[in-house]
Amino acid sequence: MSKKYTICYNKEIENTSRISEAIENILDKSCVNYDSADIENLKSDSDFAFVIGGDGTILKAARFYAKFGIPVFGINLGHLGFLSQACESEIKNSIKKILSSEYKIESRIMLESGQYIALNDFVVKGEDTSRAANFSLEIDGEFVCEYFADGLIVSTPTGSTAYGMAAGGPILSPNLDATVIVPICPHTFAARPLVVSSESKIKIITSHDKKFTASADGQNVFTFEKDIEIKKSNYSAKLALLNDNSFYSVLRNKLHWGISTTKCK
Repeated sequence: MSKKYTICYNKEIENTSRISEAIENILDKSCVNYDSADIENLKSDSDFAFVIGGDGTILKAARFYAKFGIPVFGINLGHLGFLSQACESEIKNSIKKILSSEYKIESRIMLESGQYIALNDFVVKGEDTSRAANFSLEIDGEFVCEYFADGLIVSTPTGSTAYGMAAGGPILSPNLDATVIVPICPHTFAARPLVVSSESKIKIITSHDKKFTASADGQNVFTFEKDIEIKKSNYSAKLALLNDNSFYSVLRNKLHWGISTTKCK
């Protein structure tokens, strides 16, 4: 039985229609089975998804398809496009490699809190996001510390190159089974990011007389009182990666990681 491909697009992003039509033409010439779906109306009857858009679109698609074990391949129309594998000029060659099975699938751990799941991170802040708040951190039922900070980021290795990195957290290789906890602008020099096992259950306890907000991948925002628990999800995202694109090459090319002003001799 032949594979069924889905072209997933975000109609709110400029040039999406043109790129989607270009992919359709390539798949038509290759005589493969495919359909198209808006990011707001995804279906599970697929074996592989081409996702057109920025990292936000790819995150949303990855969360949906993770529940069905369907791999996603990102085509960047955003700015950084850290989760994507191809830009517009690389589409034809990239799809040729996908159809020839010249790619690998990486499973990326995800986090969950109640009904919400995240591939990148959960971010916890006070309801008044312009003010710092008190947070108490517990890991596996053990008190760790208290923070007075603008918020806390609980991140996967995939998300370590997102908000966590911008807040001063470490970059983790995506194959690590770990979780990163990063305080946002803590009002102390003693607070440092913390890397723990992905199997750890993280609880953030807040002031009981106030409401707090949390966001999953910066997209699903919800409020809570007293405390929030975050743990490793039973689902994992499946990212289709071209064989010649390594994590470290992405760091160099998209983040200009460790680029020296002088060449090594």
